[in-house]
Amino acid sequence: MKKVILLSFGIGTLLFTSCDSKKDQKDSNQNSQEQIAKEDQQLLGGQKDDHGCLASAGENWSELKNTCIQVFNVGKRLNPIEVNKDEAVISAFVVFNDDKSKLELFLPSDGEHHAILDKTEDNIFKDKTYTYNDKESALYVDGVKKFISGK
Repeated sequence: MKKVILLSFGIGTLLFTSCDSKKDQKDSNQNSQEQIAKEDQQLLGGQKDDHGCLASAGENWSELKNTCIQVFNVGKRLNPIEVNKDEAVISAFVVFNDDKSKLELFLPSDGEHHAILDKTEDNIFKDKTYTYNDKESALYVDGVKKFISGK
């Protein structure tokens, strides 16, 4: 009888410890899956720039607006005058401040490239390199018309 009790106790202890081991393994797998899900979420659009803008959502930091914006929704599109055959058209955008005394220019380039132009006279915004004529909806670079409104 003592052997049966000891044998039963031994089997019960073995089953209990193996179930506990499976529980630890299950918890470990669940934690691994949660970590992978968090990493996937970051890769799928969670990456923010220094200002908190989501590049994957098309957001850029606007100095004039002091917030993240989607220039294609907020700005005025300007298309290049010269486009090479079989090349993508990459637009520039202008975004005005609230009182239209300044504009922010977002130019197509490999890096972040934008400039702030001050209104110098009626419908004209300038800095050393760029001139935007609001009446023409045209952007001049070093005095040469390079972009026009994509109406």
